Amino acid sequence: MREVRASRGQGRSPSRTGTLDLSRVMLLVYVLAALELACLFMQFSVMPYLSRRLGLDSVAFGYQQTIFGVLQLLGGPVFGRCGAPRFADQRGARAAFTLSFLASSALYLLLAAACSPALPGVPLLFASRLPGALMHTLPAAQMAITDLSAPEERPAALGRLGLCFGVGVIFGSLLGGTLSSTCGIQCPVIVALVVSLLGAVLSLTCIPTSTKGASARAQAALPGKPKASVFDLKAITCLLLQPGVLPVFLVKVICGFPSGLFMVMFSLISMDFFQLEAAQAGYLMSFFGVLQMVFQGLVIGWLSSRFSEGALLRASVLAFSVVGLAMALMANVFHLCLLMPGLVFSLCALSVVTDSMLTNAVSASDTGTMLGLCASVQPLTRTLGPTLGGLLYHRFGVPVFGHVQLAVNFLVLLVLWRQPVPPKMDKAW
Repeated sequence: MREVRASRGQGRSPSRTGTLDLSRVMLLVYVLAALELACLFMQFSVMPYLSRRLGLDSVAFGYQQTIFGVLQLLGGPVFGRCGAPRFADQRGARAAFTLSFLASSALYLLLAAACSPALPGVPLLFASRLPGALMHTLPAAQMAITDLSAPEERPAALGRLGLCFGVGVIFGSLLGGTLSSTCGIQCPVIVALVVSLLGAVLSLTCIPTSTKGASARAQAALPGKPKASVFDLKAITCLLLQPGVLPVFLVKVICGFPSGLFMVMFSLISMDFFQLEAAQAGYLMSFFGVLQMVFQGLVIGWLSSRFSEGALLRASVLAFSVVGLAMALMANVFHLCLLMPGLVFSLCALSVVTDSMLTNAVSASDTGTMLGLCASVQPLTRTLGPTLGGLLYHRFGVPVFGHVQLAVNFLVLLVLWRQPVPPKMDKAW
């Protein structure tokens, strides 16, 4: 790694050995990201069953999920790339990965203790949410990939992290459901603990202390360089008030929120409404992961080359409305499997199209801040969604999610049909 960074700083192409080392580090970053996500979805697959065994209802389940979302939202800036230097920038990639995996290990250790009938389960269950504030392997991976990849290769390199997400969903859900059904609810938590400790060891021994090159350090050290922050309200306001930004951003938030409510409550719904065992729920989530990889990796790219962004945006909102109507009428898991491709298409199309439109509507210097603002939508949904979704589910049942999604997206579709979508704008370089 020292050879690679030295060659970059001197403007020479890296040697074959240095390139090999760089490739190995990037491959390890992808592996670590996939391991962390797999462990996370193993935990998600057992949480509703553990909560029910401990006597928690859907509202209490929503509260503990909200606590996890709030802590992740508050801890996110620690690993952020925007604003003043944070932990990941100051201490380097090795410390960021190691801290994240150690925090994950603490969470799974407390969760394993909560599974023991000899210990107070409910307090330990809520206490296990606390280390979530420092569980940010994916932002650390994004930082490392950004530092290690050349500018022309960076979009593809970052895009591979989406593949890691799909792998984590598929294998984490399968393992979590299968292990909890065959070996007990504590087994997947213990496996996640062991894998997280392994990730901490690999991070400490194989990840470079810092992945930043000399040019990045020099740029960060420039006096008077303006610093933008996702939490800078003035910068956010200026960004959102640029032509064509606010309408698209509102569509992204408003249309995605109802489906986000359903997804954050999906594990509990699969247990209560569909009466699925843990292994069956894991298979269903794996099906969701496969669909996401297919749509995001193949279908959306093919469609975007043949249709305009405005047409795809309207199509995603229309699909959300149709899926909402079907969701309000569904009665069994077979109906869910039939509507899930439409739901996944809507989610992927909305995310990809709105991100593309928003980054094209701002200058090149503001693209990173805009992506950070877009990335904050999902943690916000995980923060507000569980409590609101738990209350709605407890009071009105599963059809309410379909009614809300149909009503919200149909109104947005009417607005989009009357108001022209802002055209793609050239970047101000």
